[in-house]
Amino acid sequence: MALTVKDMMQAANAAVERIGASKAQELLGQGALLLDIRDAPELERTGRAVGSHHIPRGMLEFRADQDLPSHDPELRKDRVIILHCASGGRAALAGKLLKDMGFSHVYNLGGYSDWVEGGGETIGPMDRGM
Repeated sequence: MALTVKDMMQAANAAVERIGASKAQELLGQGALLLDIRDAPELERTGRAVGSHHIPRGMLEFRADQDLPSHDPELRKDRVIILHCASGGRAALAGKLLKDMGFSHVYNLGGYSDWVEGGGETIGPMDRGM
């Protein structure tokens, strides 16, 4: 039987712990990576978390695989990774993907608004001028 998005979300939410902004900030203070997986236009519209690293969801597999030339050195299997997107769904799915790829310390912060509402610092949105 084919998987549905509902099935995939249930599996992702079961595999990837959801944490709040205060726990995320604590982990960041210990060297964790805050990974924003939204698309570039979303960051341009809303801004981003101070200190966050950006990899669009569609490129995550290619940036996470250490055997590819496109590997992003910020993604290390020994590093805590905290994911967020706009509302938490893509972050959950991306977190499960990273766990499937051997990353063991992966958390879902939820959405960008969870970061903002939790008192996290932000930059932007970018000023497009007049």
